[in-house]
Amino acid sequence: MTEENKDKEEEIQKTQEVSSAAKAMDDKSVDAATDKTADVAVEEQLKAEEMGNMPANFKIAIGKKIGMTQLFDAEGNMNSATIIKTDSCKVVYTREKKTDGYTAVCLGFEEIPERKLNKAAKGIFKKFNIAPVRHMKEFRVPSTEGVKSGQSVALTDIFKEGEYINVQGVSKGKGFAGAMKRHNFSGSGASHGASDRERAPGSIASRRSLGRVISGQRMAGHMGCETVTMEKVKVLKIDSKENVIYLNSGVPGTMGSIVYLVETTKAQPKPKAKVKDKKK
Repeated sequence: MTEENKDKEEEIQKTQEVSSAAKAMDDKSVDAATDKTADVAVEEQLKAEEMGNMPANFKIAIGKKIGMTQLFDAEGNMNSATIIKTDSCKVVYTREKKTDGYTAVCLGFEEIPERKLNKAAKGIFKKFNIAPVRHMKEFRVPSTEGVKSGQSVALTDIFKEGEYINVQGVSKGKGFAGAMKRHNFSGSGASHGASDRERAPGSIASRRSLGRVISGQRMAGHMGCETVTMEKVKVLKIDSKENVIYLNSGVPGTMGSIVYLVETTKAQPKPKAKVKDKKK
């Protein structure tokens, strides 16, 4: 074996040793990060158990739209149901009238690693000493008595089966749509040779008196991606183990979109009285 071959073998051996050492270091760092994440999760769970749940009189929550299914009630009627998952929903902070000018409770949903936050968000979570969350929303309330940072939101405490709530979300984007699809116009007639006017919006303004199109005129344009509130939606079922609520309505948004659940301001319907069978 020549000296050149010996030098090449020594270089290859050194390269392999360096790569194996680097791989070992990477494995150690990954294990350390995993252990740290697990420790943080355990600490958060213990803290949530210590802080308890948010008071039951605050009927607010943040959830994620999972999908739709069908449920049968006690009378055998089939109801379409939207599934909303609200696990990891907790109180981030509160706003007070004296210091902030208004009263509100901020809820957080869906925990994320700290490395994905900017400095402003890191400051918020460090100030209130809670784990970072992806989504936050302030809900105006008359009072924040009994609410503390870190409290969990328990569905069975704030909502009951059979009651009605409001659901707010962002609708699906439809892109650029015509007047018939966007505003439900009927279109023009198909007779008398008007082959190019069947889906036209029609007249949009007068020519002489104003000479311009009035603002707010219903025309073609972007459709969807709007905040929509479904009012007076019935709660069909609540699964406390999975932190899932079933609503008897369609909910705006795609699968995996964020929705907000609040108490409805509409009148709650009275339960129907059972009709006794008439004796023959």
